[in-house]
Amino acid sequence: MNLWNRRNWLSAAASAPCLGLSLRLSGGALAAAPGASEPIAWTHAKIVTAAGPVINDGTLVVQGGSILAVGPCDSTSVPAGAKSYDATGKWIMPGLVCTHSHIGGVGAADGSAPIQPGVRILDAINVKEAGFKRALAGGLTTLMIMPGSGHLISGQTVYCKLRYAGKGPATIDDILIRDNDGKPIGGLKMANGTNSQGDAPFPGTRGKSAFLVREQYIKAREYHAKRTAAKGDPDKLPPRDLHLEALIEAMQGTRIVHHHTHRHDDIITVLRLSQEFGFRVVLHHVSEGWKVAKEIAAAKAACSVIVIDSPGGKLEARDMTFKNGRILDEAGVRVAFHTDDWITDSRVFNRSAALAVRAGMNRDRALEALTIAGAEMLGLEHRVGSLSPGKDADFCVLSGDPLSVYSRVLETWVEGQQAFDLSDPEDALYAEGGQGAGFELNPYLCCFGQAWQNAGAK
Repeated sequence: MNLWNRRNWLSAAASAPCLGLSLRLSGGALAAAPGASEPIAWTHAKIVTAAGPVINDGTLVVQGGSILAVGPCDSTSVPAGAKSYDATGKWIMPGLVCTHSHIGGVGAADGSAPIQPGVRILDAINVKEAGFKRALAGGLTTLMIMPGSGHLISGQTVYCKLRYAGKGPATIDDILIRDNDGKPIGGLKMANGTNSQGDAPFPGTRGKSAFLVREQYIKAREYHAKRTAAKGDPDKLPPRDLHLEALIEAMQGTRIVHHHTHRHDDIITVLRLSQEFGFRVVLHHVSEGWKVAKEIAAAKAACSVIVIDSPGGKLEARDMTFKNGRILDEAGVRVAFHTDDWITDSRVFNRSAALAVRAGMNRDRALEALTIAGAEMLGLEHRVGSLSPGKDADFCVLSGDPLSVYSRVLETWVEGQQAFDLSDPEDALYAEGGQGAGFELNPYLCCFGQAWQNAGAK
């Protein structure tokens, strides 16, 4: 196992009363579960938990893929026999959650129709694409990967955990987040505004766009009523319709709608449709969300905001402002940030929060917008997004303040396994860029060997 700054790690088994946020067991000591993997502890770090105040001199203990304890060093026990590392001067925070990513070379719905909810992005992701390693280099551990916004409904998204060490997953199945029945979890991608307008059969106006969406949801209601009335009788069941099934899941609340929308009037249209058909919606991008912040708050809709420092290329986003996150948050809207990778490179995702703070957003809320707020918008807050005992051991170690342009992600850990190490030349290649960073290395192709030898090349 590679660890950052190996020569600076100091082994130090510690024992102290088990108080604060750490787990309390009989006798006041932390104990390893029978057969569990060896616990690992980081001490004397500044810890952003996203579940409470920053811990200035903190300890984090993980074991068997989960967080065992987190709290102040003077009140958090380190189990006997644990590997313990001094993280003085370093920051630790939850693994970052991106609610809107396009890594994996995705392509799903085609140009045959503007509404294709039955299409699954799961069937179109290239897990060998370099974007996954770039995401780890930026401290990201949980992603929602989605199709593009050129359709009113472009298909089903998928939630992923980057749970692999260095070399990458073998198949998409290695990184899927699944429910208790083993089914991959995801949302439904929708869009309005100019992206989804075009030549027939695509709509030419905003009014026609809303009409087409409303029409399909009504069909889905009718389809569901027929299936319910049939009571399983194959002679009475209507022909199966995968598109309508996905819309039913949205209306039943088992599939969250993630909706691309920019202009204030488009945002209100989305809220209207959500109320009409009862689907839970997360608004994405919301360039003009600040203009209708009170209305968004009243609808209890969350916002996944994009923060870019070079706006342009889309007329409906001309009124985008760094103050968007602050205004929405102060209005009572839950705010997360996203990369829309490549629009924002995953390696500099934390810069989105820094720009929002510069525009006046509360610092703690901005850090939550990188972590727990995004987890909530995916319905995964019980597992990821904050550092709390029992949650998945997903976190990143940084050289300094996560909102400083000078800080670097040194390590990324997913479910208690190190998945990125900046001191490893192979990982550094994807963090820094350079020859070979866009390829998945085939060890049998010697022509790529030198690229990995020169991993630090710019």
